[in-house]
Amino acid sequence: MKRRWRRRKKAELPDRIANMVVVFLAVLNLFPFYWMITSSFKTSAGIFKMPPDWFPTTFYFQNYVDLFTGQPIVRWAVNSIIVALGTTILVIICSTMAAYAISMLQFPGKKIVFGVVIFSLMIPKEIFIVPLFEIVQTFRWSDNYLGMILPNVATCFGVFLMKGFFDSVPESLREAAKLDGANEFVIFYRIILPVVKPGIGALFILNFVQVWNNYLWQMLIARSKEMMTLQVGIASLMMDINPNFAYKMAGAVIAALPMLIMFIFFQKYFTKGITVGSVKG
Repeated sequence: MKRRWRRRKKAELPDRIANMVVVFLAVLNLFPFYWMITSSFKTSAGIFKMPPDWFPTTFYFQNYVDLFTGQPIVRWAVNSIIVALGTTILVIICSTMAAYAISMLQFPGKKIVFGVVIFSLMIPKEIFIVPLFEIVQTFRWSDNYLGMILPNVATCFGVFLMKGFFDSVPESLREAAKLDGANEFVIFYRIILPVVKPGIGALFILNFVQVWNNYLWQMLIARSKEMMTLQVGIASLMMDINPNFAYKMAGAVIAALPMLIMFIFFQKYFTKGITVGSVKG
């Protein structure tokens, strides 16, 4: 019994060490977020205090009061929601239809089209941001939602992701629907899409987060303060001469909070979507 117990302890030792390393790295990565939240409840002088207060002795809420009374932060949040949600819905519509065609339909040049999709993923968006900005200027989409939403719809990541999910759907399911007299749109909308719901959920979260944090493009398009998104508006606080860093920390918390809440509520759908795609794709 003692030998068996010792063997089991030796076998468990690597797992315990690995768990300790993972916990340490998790705490290390979460510390900046913790410091940002606690700093938002301090005064500006309290942030630079030495030795620092690892936990606020008194909570100073005036930073948030000044943020909501002195800046159009509610308008910025509404702009971010409209841009992120509108872009994500259009990306899901375009990506699912394109991925369905590449995965399940037969047409000339199918492999070439998918090769172009893969190749486009290797090109950073910053490379063609200047000609894209000129196109937006030509259509007079600056400082409005169209200029923020439509250029972000032209992305191939969603096509690449959803193709893996469509490839996992048995062809017999589509053939059975054809025998029942269903047309291609009915097969796509009523039969295939419900099967790939985990992929759609994963694409929704990934794209929503990416657009929410897309600072560069939104900064170029938003000219007026009222059209700024939350990320751009909060970043504009950093450019002020005002040295109140606690006030700016409060703005950073407001910008990060929606994404944190979204991930907490939808993480199981996100994990399920990624897992199903990796196993069956």
